[in-house]
Amino acid sequence: NIALKVNKSLAIAGPLLSGIAAIGSAFVGNDDGFWSALVPVMAGSMACAVNGFEHGGQVGMVFEMYRNCGGFFRMLGESIETTLEESDLEKRENGEIFEMKMALMLGRSVSELRQLASKSAACCMEGISIDEFASKLF
Repeated sequence: NIALKVNKSLAIAGPLLSGIAAIGSAFVGNDDGFWSALVPVMAGSMACAVNGFEHGGQVGMVFEMYRNCGGFFRMLGESIETTLEESDLEKRENGEIFEMKMALMLGRSVSELRQLASKSAACCMEGISIDEFASKLF
């Protein structure tokens, strides 16, 4: 929620400051002196910094990517649990087809997925942390 609020405030502040700088630049030639030149310069520089942080940091995009990946992996987990919990063997999905479907969804070949599973099991038995993830897509 904090990331979304920050992104929303930056998305509003950037164009607002740019508009203030554009309107303020129309008054630069007047005899108002110091303030007629300072306001557009400050608003323009702040707009540049805000837009640079918003677009360069990709605050919203990174947050949405992680949220999307979390939902994708939750869906995969639920699909695996549903398939394994099916007690009627006639309704259960074919194991080889299911394995191929999971491998394709994770961006791996079936043999790569099997190697990762054996590596993961070996690492769990030895208490070593695994150095790669199941998904190559994300």
